[in-house]
Amino acid sequence: MPDATLSTVRNAARLLKAFATESELGVSELARRLRLGKSTVHRLLTTLRREGLVEQDGRTGRYRLSILVFELGEAVRARMDLHSAALSVLARLREQTGESAHVGIPEGDDVVYVEHMETASSLRTGTETGWRWPMHCTSTGKVLLAYRPDAERDQFLATATLTPFTRYTITDRARLRDELAMVRARGWAESVNEREVGVATLAAPIRDLTEAVVAAISIRAPVVRFRGVPRRRLALAVMQAGEAVSRRLGWSEPTTGDPRDARNGRTRKGPRAV
Repeated sequence: MPDATLSTVRNAARLLKAFATESELGVSELARRLRLGKSTVHRLLTTLRREGLVEQDGRTGRYRLSILVFELGEAVRARMDLHSAALSVLARLREQTGESAHVGIPEGDDVVYVEHMETASSLRTGTETGWRWPMHCTSTGKVLLAYRPDAERDQFLATATLTPFTRYTITDRARLRDELAMVRARGWAESVNEREVGVATLAAPIRDLTEAVVAAISIRAPVVRFRGVPRRRLALAVMQAGEAVSRRLGWSEPTTGDPRDARNGRTRKGPRAV
């Protein structure tokens, strides 16, 4: 990156930081604080306003941070909250199941793994923090898809590219729709050989205080070990882990018993026997 571009980026960052102590600032005051020319500050503000990071008061001409900056900060805070809420639960789930444990969040039509604890077993399947995979081929992704608002889920099913990673990957849209309906009904999802032959995963939702599904917790194991443990036992362990993280994020279990809650996937219930 050219030095001039780096300097511009650095000055834009310095300008944004100036609002940490003042809610509104004018061009002259920013120029004085940053020791930059007024024309330079004006160009930076014009660019930042076009990108939605600052806004200008039409009456005074002064500038302030936009709501977008607040939203970005909230996104960072939410991820920090998720990290602290999930860490000990992941460790307990790994100990309970003997398998690798993960937390994934949605990013577009992908799932990104933001927390990871590897199994102590010598036979491992390999997943790292920061890995990204399409939603349709992973249990974490299926959970995140299943609990999306109906319109968003329908849009995904209508337009997403369902890449076949193995011969077991679900690429038929109707079949995937049925699979997601089953995930909502039972409260967990699985993926066996769908992204990688020989690997199985099982995931359950993580909710925040608004009951929105913001992440999913999962275990990952070689298929040979996965099939050696009753599915009900694994599903119950992962669902309980998801609820434990959810409670730490402010979620509380609905107690109304309203059948509509069950259809919306909001009541606690044990996994179906498989």
